[in-house]
Amino acid sequence: MNRILLTTALAWGLAAPALGLADPVVEAGRAVAIASDCIACHTVPGGKPFAGGLPMTTPIGTIYSTNITPSAKTGIGDYTYGDFTRAVREGVAKDGHRLYPAMPYPSYAKLTDADVKALYAWFMNGVEAVEQPNRPGDIPWPLSIRWPLAVWNKVFVESKPFQPVAGRDEVWNRGAYLVEGPGHCGSCHTPRGLGFQEKALGATDGEHFLAGGSIDGWFAKSLRADQGTGLGDWGEDEIVAFLKTGRTPRTAAFGGMTEVISHSTQHMPDQDLAAMAHYLKSLPAKAGKAYAGKEGDATFDALRQGDYAKPGAVTYAEFCQSCHRADGDGVPKIFPALAGNSAVLPDDPGSLIRVVLAGGRMAATAGGETAYAMPVLARLSDTEVAEVLTFIRNSWGNNAPPVRPKDVAEARKSAGHSPARP
Repeated sequence: MNRILLTTALAWGLAAPALGLADPVVEAGRAVAIASDCIACHTVPGGKPFAGGLPMTTPIGTIYSTNITPSAKTGIGDYTYGDFTRAVREGVAKDGHRLYPAMPYPSYAKLTDADVKALYAWFMNGVEAVEQPNRPGDIPWPLSIRWPLAVWNKVFVESKPFQPVAGRDEVWNRGAYLVEGPGHCGSCHTPRGLGFQEKALGATDGEHFLAGGSIDGWFAKSLRADQGTGLGDWGEDEIVAFLKTGRTPRTAAFGGMTEVISHSTQHMPDQDLAAMAHYLKSLPAKAGKAYAGKEGDATFDALRQGDYAKPGAVTYAEFCQSCHRADGDGVPKIFPALAGNSAVLPDDPGSLIRVVLAGGRMAATAGGETAYAMPVLARLSDTEVAEVLTFIRNSWGNNAPPVRPKDVAEARKSAGHSPARP
């Protein structure tokens, strides 16, 4: 249960003392690395911190994160500060080859000079060198040719540090910097265009920023003020609690967000989390279709009375009700509510399908409750999964589009799960 927490503690908390470091610049770099969540992508579970090798699926094939320890032979030990900042901000390695934008350099381009210098000091002096060769990607030729990335960068990346927005207070600007820059929240939560580019890189770029995005079969919800499907119903204190512990009384992190919380946000200063929450709550809802709940729902009474006439009701009673309850309210901070949960209501059901097929576990945090698990239910047929999710998305006042068996079959195939039972 606490393996992730222990691994993170070893990487973040013990590296500097073990090397006998007390340089405030190095320690500042450690804080930037935490906010940037470098460990999540550059560490294989159970492997040496920052030694790379983590597979990442892209639309054109699989790539593997690189060794960013100060090993001169297989890592970045021979990088000058100029080499380092070019890689971080522009996505260009020391030897000149272009990095794929799975490395969130479009966001890291916003890092201040002071933070990049501190980050360089941390990686060169606060991280243990590991000799582990980088693994080449599985992208086939000619898609593996990288020179077109120079054109991609020119069109879609603004390589300049964050500039405070006039008319906004210091807290807002701090939150904007953390969310848009090191936190690279838009990498998951912003929709992508035809060129796989984020449609917006910051609050001043328009309403697409943090409006929700699909990534690797998951749907990262809107972080704007959308009612029901975004953060419109959340208070700033709830956002802080979620980033600190991975849960609120009604919801819990799942999928890739558990790693963000386990490795990154739980270790950040409370004032930085408050600044992020303040900034996020300032983002207006995206224009267009607004979510509206249903009135007069009778699901609770039907389940309590043993009425399972609605498709999916039997499956819900058998597999879901013992934790999430007949009223859909779950158990505060233990089993997430399904009624009114903003992760349940988006038009894109990708995350719900993945959770049912693959299961999941809450984030392991120092101040959080036990990291309860969602069991794997891949043995359910595509129709059963579609029906129970449609039931959940349209019960207890929820009002979301139905899930089709075709959606489940496609998700099952893309994630490599076993075929559904007949």
